[in-house]
Amino acid sequence: MSDKEQAVSPVGPVWESIYSEGKALNRYPFDQVVSFLYRNFSRSKPRSETKILEIGCGAGNNLWFAAREGFCVAGVDGSPSAIEFAQKRFADEGLKGDLRVADFIKLPFGDNAFDFVIDREALTCSPFADAQKTVAEVHRVLEPGGKFFFNPYSDRHSSYASGKPGPGGVTVDISGGTLTNIGPIFFYGKRDLHAIFATGWKLVSMRHIEYMEELEPLYNCHAEWIVVSEKTS
Repeated sequence: MSDKEQAVSPVGPVWESIYSEGKALNRYPFDQVVSFLYRNFSRSKPRSETKILEIGCGAGNNLWFAAREGFCVAGVDGSPSAIEFAQKRFADEGLKGDLRVADFIKLPFGDNAFDFVIDREALTCSPFADAQKTVAEVHRVLEPGGKFFFNPYSDRHSSYASGKPGPGGVTVDISGGTLTNIGPIFFYGKRDLHAIFATGWKLVSMRHIEYMEELEPLYNCHAEWIVVSEKTS
């Protein structure tokens, strides 16, 4: 599989290997995703009619939370092992969810199908051009006024400086920081965010978050963006 193909479904050989070994199968939702949903869902619309899609859903931990809260959920991931784990967990707990193995740049859903789309650090593993195509697909499947939670890594991350330039703007051979051994990553600057949401979107929120490890021998900066964008047309 080429670098580009791996990036389209970021959990290509590297992440499929991780998931198939039983690693990174997160069980609980990430706090930023929980906050996003509870700040934005309509209290006047039944939760069962509020539709949420996660791209790069992995083991389904965020969707597990949303399904338990009564929302209608769907998820796609490039890893068969992760989707199998998520499907079994949903089935064991009597939860409903449309969980599929699929590429991000051709989402297997109709137009205007979802109220919310979530990406937590999956698209950041794609070259910028592929991420643009995926964001166009997210725009297509969101209903007008729907919101997209986008959470890529920042170019202020320590791992950015430790790697080498790769195809499509990704950084490869990352040797330092918190992002080693997970394949190529595109680290986003503010200009990249404005570019990827230039057409058909309104930026609602753009937060930059940094976590500093001050103890030796690390002294690392883990940096990421939390972006909320609304479909306008």
